[in-house]
Amino acid sequence: MTSVLYDAPGPGAKRRNIIYSVLFVVVLALGLWWVYSAMEDKGQLEWVKWSPFTESQAWTTYLLPGLANTVKAAALALVIALPLGALFGIARLSDHRWVRVPAGVVVEFFRAIPVLILMVFANQYYSEYTDISSDMRPLYAVVTGLVLYNASVLAEVVRAGILSLPKGQTEAAKAIGLRKGQTMRSILLPQSVTAMLPALVSQLVVIVKDTALGGALLSFTELLSARKTLAANYGNVIPSFIVVAVIFILLNLLLTTFASWLEKRLRRAKRSTGAVLTGATMDDLGATGTPAGLDPVNKTDQATGGSGGG
Repeated sequence: MTSVLYDAPGPGAKRRNIIYSVLFVVVLALGLWWVYSAMEDKGQLEWVKWSPFTESQAWTTYLLPGLANTVKAAALALVIALPLGALFGIARLSDHRWVRVPAGVVVEFFRAIPVLILMVFANQYYSEYTDISSDMRPLYAVVTGLVLYNASVLAEVVRAGILSLPKGQTEAAKAIGLRKGQTMRSILLPQSVTAMLPALVSQLVVIVKDTALGGALLSFTELLSARKTLAANYGNVIPSFIVVAVIFILLNLLLTTFASWLEKRLRRAKRSTGAVLTGATMDDLGATGTPAGLDPVNKTDQATGGSGGG
């Protein structure tokens, strides 16, 4: 079958595709065998190195507390960064230059700085100018760095999501008399959520992974930092890395699965229900721009009870 964008492969192309697929599988199998052999030669597959993960102490003392701190830092950063990013994203679309320009400067500034530098700077600032205890300071620094960086990224996601909507949406809102704030709140933002959702989930995955930076330099006891202590006690560096990697994969897979479910639900909810837009609904949105005494939908003279047909 041939389409505008795709030509069905011929017999020669099909043979090449089969050969490439077989070669890929063979190379992948050889790579996995090489990894397995290397780990076997180094004794990394011995049961003594994997047995700690079958005991509750390794999980309750190291991995689960580290995972809890990872989730806690990521959740706090997301809860703060998402509305902050939405605020700056909307501000960058403002008609007022005194709002649009400072918002753009802030977004571009924090988006250009590596998140690790933001964490280190925040940690130093909290150490010298605040009374935050040394135990809580790494968490505050990690969350601050994640918020400043990811809020600037999310601001661009929000701005791009709103700009991706057809201009007819804004023009229709103006036609019924909605102000720009009402248009943004009631029409543009709800519709752009579905378009922004994949990018938002991708950024959430980045937030979860970037918590490990705090463990590397700020002694924040997140999952990867807890793995280091576990490996020092049990002498299973490679197995501990593998287990932590699997935990991160499962956590991010859970996030993406939830996002896919939410996106489908939002798309179903946006399907037309056939409901008729009434005057009361328009009044709830705000001023409609319709002259007093006229019904916003039927354009009839309500004061005289006219039907428009005499």
